[in-house]
Amino acid sequence: MLLMKWRMVVDSLCGRKRRVPCSFWFLLLFAAGGLVLFIHQQDLSEMAQQQGPGVKLGSTPRQSRETLSTQERERSKSDSYQDLQTAEGILSSLIPPMQFPHFEKSGQMATPGSPEQDIGLIRVSKRQRKLLKTTPPIHHTTNNVSSSSSFASFSPSSSSSSSSLVLSSSATGSLSLERWRKLSNILEARRQLMKEMCAKYKSSISRAVTRHHVKGIFVEDKYKLLYCQVPKAGCSNWKRTLIVLAGKASDIQTLKHDTVHNGNHLRTLNSFDQKGIMYRLKTYTKVMFVREPLERLVSAYRDKFENPNDYYHSLFGKPIINKYRVNASKAALETGNGVTFQEFVQYLLDVHRPVGMDIHWEQANQICNPCHIDYDFIGKFENMEEESNFLLRLIGAPPNVRLPSFKDRNPADKKTSTPITQKYFSQVSMSERQRVYDFYYMDYLMFNYSKPFKDLY
Repeated sequence: MLLMKWRMVVDSLCGRKRRVPCSFWFLLLFAAGGLVLFIHQQDLSEMAQQQGPGVKLGSTPRQSRETLSTQERERSKSDSYQDLQTAEGILSSLIPPMQFPHFEKSGQMATPGSPEQDIGLIRVSKRQRKLLKTTPPIHHTTNNVSSSSSFASFSPSSSSSSSSLVLSSSATGSLSLERWRKLSNILEARRQLMKEMCAKYKSSISRAVTRHHVKGIFVEDKYKLLYCQVPKAGCSNWKRTLIVLAGKASDIQTLKHDTVHNGNHLRTLNSFDQKGIMYRLKTYTKVMFVREPLERLVSAYRDKFENPNDYYHSLFGKPIINKYRVNASKAALETGNGVTFQEFVQYLLDVHRPVGMDIHWEQANQICNPCHIDYDFIGKFENMEEESNFLLRLIGAPPNVRLPSFKDRNPADKKTSTPITQKYFSQVSMSERQRVYDFYYMDYLMFNYSKPFKDLY
């Protein structure tokens, strides 16, 4: 009995010894697997570092640039208008929708002499939270966006798909062929950038075109031109040119400021019936000119408040002085004369303004609605003469018709320039200057203007 128990103990010990080598191999295999996993993770981290900062592993630059702001989506959904113009304001979806480009579009050269950035260098920072400060309520409908597919190239040998433009061999006028091509590339790059910005920041809004969107567009039927006026960006001289093109005047120089703006020589697009609006949006050349936003603001202030102007002094001056001036004199309160630039900026930034906005300092993207209307030509005030005459040759205007450069309103005043703009903004605080930049931030993005002051963020 004792011998049998002893054998059982020995057998159990021997069995344990036989199992030890199995445990050892298992532990060895486990360690080898851990080592392989560790080496693989290090390889992945090296790959991520090689891709550079700001790009997620496995994603493409296009995916990174297409990331939309969540706040933009939520705000756009909450900002819908009451559908006041459903019956007649919403246009038919017969006009093809705006086609958005690929975001990998190569950068183009900026226009010489303008504060226009290299399009390939645009970066959007955390300040996306500011973007919707300037976005008004949107008409939300089920209609598709109504905008034309424009001519994609302005080369001398090309024709316009929207306007059926055919250029003669002398159409380039005084421009050299090289300069013509360079301007064509710049203009096309502006259009592509605009589509990219609209796709990036306005993708969730309804793109149905209403009468509200086209109320600032002037129509010239003879040369099939739609011009969206942006005040303080050369609109007076462009309207003079449209009047001459329409055959309603023979000499641009004789058209005075009041005649141009109050003479009812031109029709706006919203004055046509629905069919007429759709036809022109689809087939006419659509044009807008813009200006550096802060410079345009200073120009508007100088024109409306530093010079005699009963309308603006009464309608805007009196309530501005009444709200923002401490111990205002009786004469100032009665006439509205002498509004300071600082008071004007206070009014602009006030969410409870004593009087509403005005087209002369409204954001250009809110006047012309480029995310609803696919403009064929986006010109810059900073290169107004060359680009305007380029456009006139493009549409086949008579060689003697050129955009005038004179100003008959307050001619003694110096043209508002970058130094003058900086002088005026030195009168306001850094915080106010930042907020004014924020107010026009979408214009800076869409029209590719660089920051006007280095201390802005």
